[in-house]
Amino acid sequence: MATPSPLDDLSHRLLGKPAGELNDEQRRVLAGIEAGTTVSRDAADLADERATFGERLSDRVAAVGGSWGFIIAFTAVLLGWMILNSDILTHFNAAFDPYPYIFLNLLLSTVAAIQAPIIMMSQNRQSAKDRLAASLDYETNLRAELDILRVHHKIDHLVLARLDAIEAKIDALAKSGAGA
Repeated sequence: MATPSPLDDLSHRLLGKPAGELNDEQRRVLAGIEAGTTVSRDAADLADERATFGERLSDRVAAVGGSWGFIIAFTAVLLGWMILNSDILTHFNAAFDPYPYIFLNLLLSTVAAIQAPIIMMSQNRQSAKDRLAASLDYETNLRAELDILRVHHKIDHLVLARLDAIEAKIDALAKSGAGA
């Protein structure tokens, strides 16, 4: 009969199921226990390592587009555009986009049409980061739970061994007292 692999043994002892029924996270945790390595990893670092150029760019665009600096600068540009086309350039008969600012509306619609999907890509990436963080948290929690179980089993074995030793001493004392 072939001896079970350490992973099979850990799987049966700690999770109560064969190694073939383990999911990837459980397999990684048991392999880490077997190897004596840690499982804690930073989800943000791991997600950043896996990110494509487009994903990193969408994060930057969302960060800039969702900042107070962008809102203030964008408001200043809009007010400047309106003042320039309503007051200053109309005095010289050179307004390139007079009221109702049709060209400005076109530019704003274009910015919104481009910015919205980019922000959605960033939100999707954030959701993926959150799922990765949850997965890593699960692995860490499972590892902690299994390590606690292993320590509990070791303590149980030590206590039982100690009780056996005490029983043996009591039996030896009882025999030596009965024989005296």
